[in-house]
Amino acid sequence: MTPSDFRRLALSLPGVEESSHFGAPDFRVGGRIFATLAAEKHGYGNLMLTQEIQAEFVSELPNVFLPVPGGWGRMGATHVHLAAVTEDVLAGALHAAWKLRKDNNTQTGRKPTRRRRL
Repeated sequence: MTPSDFRRLALSLPGVEESSHFGAPDFRVGGRIFATLAAEKHGYGNLMLTQEIQAEFVSELPNVFLPVPGGWGRMGATHVHLAAVTEDVLAGALHAAWKLRKDNNTQTGRKPTRRRRL
């Protein structure tokens, strides 16, 4: 898969908008980030998962998923090795991250932030 494939699959999910965070493309639902291409130059997409889901993905496909180094990774931020992932796996992983963010927005009652669309 490529960064363009990552973008296409992320934007195919309901209510998703592409924006930018510190100059890197990100994907939001309800104004909140669930995926980014911040590590695109290293061949990765990033997903915002829970620690539990991250551990499952990493244990099942360690050549595809790995925690982002440092504190973000310990909180569930997960790299996806784009050259190693299949479309079905990437679509499922993006859906999982999207659903977590969408459900979290609903549970906390957060209102979407106003962001400039790209």
